[in-house]
Parts: sequence; structure tokens; C-alpha cells
Amino acid sequence: MVFAIFEDGSRQYRVSVGDVLVVDYRKEANLGDVLTFDKVLLANGGADSLIGTPALSGATVTAEVVNSLFKGPKLEIQKLRRRKSSKRHTGHRQKHTQIKVTAVNVPSLAVAE
Repeated sequence: MVFAIFEDGSRQYRVSVGDVLVVDYRKEANLGDVLTFDKVLLANGGADSLIGTPALSGATVTAEVVNSLFKGPKLEIQKLRRRKSSKRHTGHRQKHTQIKVTAVNVPSLAVAE
């Protein structure tokens, strides 16, 4: 089984072909678009492993956008100062993009299935 670790938005993800994951929101990504991540840090093809310093040259992870606007859970922020009649209540929902990995391309890795 081939897997790779790539970096996107200062986060690292371990993926294989067919994995569905949530990354930071991309305004330009629409449903069905193909995204290419070229900062692959590590690739493993069974017996062979390649570790980049810091990234592997020529290696890419290709993914298809499954859901272009995916909202995370609601975070509630409350501020209260005791005995001052001062209260504040706000909320926030982070936007995400949901992707499905279609290919892990590493040119110098011998894949043994």
C-alpha cells in the first residue's frame, strides 16, 4: 500500500489513494476540481521509503474536490467580567474544503503491491 505525507497550510496529512480528508478552505476550488499538492515530505511503497529534505522533488499528491464549502463545528466564545455587568457572546464556524485523494505520484519509488 502506497502512502505519502504532504504538507498543506502548515499541517501535515498522511494519505493513501481513496482517502477523504478536510483541508483549509480554498476560494478558487469548485466541486469536481483537481488539486495538486507538491510538497510531499515522505513516500512509502511497501518495502521502499523516501524521505525528503525537506520535500521530495517531482512527487505530487492529486486530489479531487468533493465538497467545496464545508463548515466546521460552532465554537462559542464567552467573555464575562464579574460584578461589572460586562458580557460578550460570539461564535465562529471555520470554513473547510473536503477532498478525495485520487493519486500519489512518486517518480523514483518502486511500488510493490
